Amino acid sequence: MTDSRISAPDRRTVLRGALYTAAALPLGVTLASCATGGGGGGEDETDDGGDEPAGDVDPDNPFGVEPDSTVETVIFNGGYGVDYVEFAADIFADLHGGEATVEPQTEITATMQPRFVAGNPPDLIDNSGAQSMGFNAIMDQIEDLTDVIDAPNLEGTTIRDTLVSENVLDSGVYDGKLAAINYVLSLYGIWYSASLFDEHGWTPPTTWEEAKQLGAAAKDEGLYLFVWGKEAATYYQTLAIDSAIKQGGDEVRLTLENLEEDCWSHEAIQAVFTAMKEIVDAGYFKPGGSGTEFKTAQAQWSLEQEALLYPSGSWIENEMKSNTADDFQMTGVPSFVVDDSSAMPVTALHSEAGEPFIVPTEAQNGAGGKEMLRIMLSQEAAANFAKEKLAPTVIADTVPEDGFGSTALVSQSEMLAAAGTDTFTHKFVNLYGLNQAQLTVWNSFLDGSKSVEELTSDLQAITDEARETQEVIPVS
Repeated sequence: MTDSRISAPDRRTVLRGALYTAAALPLGVTLASCATGGGGGGEDETDDGGDEPAGDVDPDNPFGVEPDSTVETVIFNGGYGVDYVEFAADIFADLHGGEATVEPQTEITATMQPRFVAGNPPDLIDNSGAQSMGFNAIMDQIEDLTDVIDAPNLEGTTIRDTLVSENVLDSGVYDGKLAAINYVLSLYGIWYSASLFDEHGWTPPTTWEEAKQLGAAAKDEGLYLFVWGKEAATYYQTLAIDSAIKQGGDEVRLTLENLEEDCWSHEAIQAVFTAMKEIVDAGYFKPGGSGTEFKTAQAQWSLEQEALLYPSGSWIENEMKSNTADDFQMTGVPSFVVDDSSAMPVTALHSEAGEPFIVPTEAQNGAGGKEMLRIMLSQEAAANFAKEKLAPTVIADTVPEDGFGSTALVSQSEMLAAAGTDTFTHKFVNLYGLNQAQLTVWNSFLDGSKSVEELTSDLQAITDEARETQEVIPVS
C-alpha cells in the first residue's frame, strides 16, 4: 500500500498556516453547538461528565479538544479495514498531541453493548457490519452530529458545503436526529469480471430471466452463476429488496421500512423471490455456501472464478484486492428488474452513504470523537481513502476520472451518472437490528431447504417481532 501521507512537520506547516487563517467560525458553528457530551476529561468538565469543552474553542479546535488528550475509537474491520482511521489518528496527534487509539473489531454489538450498559463507551464507533448495533436500541445514547457537519474542515470550509450532496446525510438520520455520519458513498449492485465476460461473449443481465439464461450458459462451461458465504447470505436479501423496489416502486420500500403486516408478501417481492428460487433449484448457486466463510466464498468468485456474479456493496474490490485474479477487471451493474413493466428504470440504483460513525453521549472524550470525524471529513483524509480503498467518501471531488486505475471505481461513477435522480435506499434492517436473525433464514433458502412460502413466513415473523417489541419510527 502506498503511503500518501505528508510528513508530520509538513502537515503542521500546512494546517497551522494558510489553511487555518479563518478569523471566525463559519455560520452555524457557535460556542453552544461545539459543546459535546463527555468533553475531554479536563478540569472544565462538570462532576457528572458535563457538556463544557475541556480545551479552547476556535476554528482550529471547534469542539474544544483538550491538548494531549486520548481518544478511543472502535472501528469495524471489514471491507475497508481500519488504516484510514489510523491515517486520521496521525493527523489528530499532529494537531492536538495525545493519541487516538484505533481498535479493529468485527463483533460490534457483542463488544459495545456491555460498555454502553456500563456507561463507559468509546469516543467514536464505526457501527457497521453484520454484528452492528440496531440504531433503535441506542438512539438516546448517542450524540446528534449536526455540529460536526456545520464545523469547518481542516481546509477551512464548512463540511456541509463539501458533501457530494445533502442527501448523503439521510441514511444517518433517524426520527429527525443526525445520529450517525456515514462516511463512504456506497452503492449496491452486481459485480462481475469484464475480462471473463468478454472472453465468452456474455452480457451482464438486466432482468431475472436474463440471469437464468446466463446461469444456464455458465453451467455449460462448468461454472456457477452465484456463490455465497454464511456471514453474507443477506447480501441476497439486499439484492432481492433492491430488485423489488425497482419493480414495484416506492410502495415496496415503504411497506418494509414501516414493518407492515404482510410486507414480505408484496407482489413485487414475491416475483423476485420466485425468480431467485428458480435459480437455486436449477443448481446455479455453488453448493455449500451455508458452511463457507464469506471471504472464502467471495474468493471462489474473484480469484478462482467459479461463479460469474456476486451481489455486494462497492467495498467489494478493496475487500478482495489480495484475492482477485489478474486482469479480472471488476465491474458493477445495478440490480435486476423482474421485467419491462418495472416502476423504475433498469439504471435505478441503491446508493447511500455507509460506514455509520457514532459518538456516544457518555463517551469520556466526545469532543475528541467528533474531532476525529472532522479530520476524516477533510479533503486530505477523504482523498487518501478514495485512493487507498478505491471507493468514494461523502466528500466531493476526491476521485479522478480514471478511478486511480480501478475498473470497479470507474463503473461506480458510470452507474451513479446513469441513475441520475433514480436512486433509493432502505434502512429498516439496521435500524431494528434484524440482520442476524435474517442470516439464518437466507442461508437455508440459498441452500435449497426453504421454499418461497417459508422464506416469506420466516422473514415476516422476524419483522412482526420487531414491530411488536420495538418502537417503530414511521417512514414516508
